Amino acid sequence: MSTQNIQVALVDDHRLFRSGIASLINNFVGYEVMMEAGNGKEFTQKISKKFAPDIVLLDINMPEMDGMATTKWLKSNYPEVSVIILSMFEDADTVVSLVKMGIKGYLLKDAEPEDFKEALDTVSAEEVYYPPFVARHLVNNLQYKAPINTVKLSSKEIEFLKYVGTEMTYKEIAEKNGHQRKDRG
Repeated sequence: MSTQNIQVALVDDHRLFRSGIASLINNFVGYEVMMEAGNGKEFTQKISKKFAPDIVLLDINMPEMDGMATTKWLKSNYPEVSVIILSMFEDADTVVSLVKMGIKGYLLKDAEPEDFKEALDTVSAEEVYYPPFVARHLVNNLQYKAPINTVKLSSKEIEFLKYVGTEMTYKEIAEKNGHQRKDRG
């Protein structure tokens, strides 16, 4: 019967946290922790085509090979393995980068046990599990990407900016452009 269980790998450098999560997951019906590793490098040495998990719970901040590097490696070598990120932080740039890399879920380490179960159930059903803060970061990332050409400069402004980068004084720039001003006095 255990061969029908969803196989889970835990990759986190905090042994006590990893042990607690392993116990939690092993108590969930239909899930089994098949492998644990203290960092991405150790994980890449344990995984093989015959010994690969269905889901990896992956810490972001680890020594030797962190969660970002491990996610990239997995996507290249084991694209069928689903990644759920575990983190203490919700850094927007990191979250958006990981989502673009194809992670299937994101959990904060202080999540409730039922959140872990919901994330595993959702990802094992080939859906994605992103808490509200991830959706917020994604929406903000999509909304605030202004096109580069939104600033319209006149040809005189562009010419002025070219001269500003030189060692010319403002007076010399003005004279070059034929904009000698008369003193307003």
